[in-house]
Amino acid sequence: MNDIDLSEKHDLSIAIMNLVNLEEHLAFTAMKTKKEEYLHVQASIRKMRVRLLKKLVKNTEGELWCISKHLLATTMRLIESSTKYIEKDPKQAKELIEDAYDVYTLFWFLQQDERINKRNS
Repeated sequence: MNDIDLSEKHDLSIAIMNLVNLEEHLAFTAMKTKKEEYLHVQASIRKMRVRLLKKLVKNTEGELWCISKHLLATTMRLIESSTKYIEKDPKQAKELIEDAYDVYTLFWFLQQDERINKRNS
């Protein structure tokens, strides 16, 4: 991962995490309220997320597209989960943040692998 400039695409990856999170919340809100308009908003958010994710995920070999999306989603969910433990169990909060960082690193590792494959072709 030495030749990846994470600062260049870091903000975009965080934005994509939030879009995935929005998709999830809109789906549950649609089911809880029985209001279909939330599904229409979810569809719009999904289109944006797909467009932006294409800027980060170039290698779609096998299931790498979905794996990449789920790694970002997992990172966001672990970060959110850790905030719930900050006051009552700081050790647990720290462990969850460490897990989030590890998952996020795996996302970037997969993107690096794509660059290595391009160099070897």
